[in-house]
Amino acid sequence: MDDMFKQYQSEQVLMTDQIKQQKMKDIETAEKEVKDLQKKKFGPDGELFQKRKELIKPIQDKVYDEIQKYAQAKGYDVIFDKSSGATMLYAADKLNKSDDILFNMGVQKK
Repeated sequence: MDDMFKQYQSEQVLMTDQIKQQKMKDIETAEKEVKDLQKKKFGPDGELFQKRKELIKPIQDKVYDEIQKYAQAKGYDVIFDKSSGATMLYAADKLNKSDDILFNMGVQKK
């Protein structure tokens, strides 16, 4: 795409308006293709993100399983990840009061 644009710049004085328009259209098409490829490879749903997720998920699952085992063995009710703010890594089931609140709201039966 860069080479196309440099060639266009160097030759545009010799081109008719029609050829200039066609060359610019070709450059824009190439630019769109490059952006689409970047998005496909490196975007939020791109191949790189998916591959990272595929490789990291088993490790994360293993870490979270070990955190849960550790918390239960030591009798902890809550474990936080202090490196990333207030992210809760583990909470004992007895602390989950969602069902009680939904019952009080009349949304769920006990």
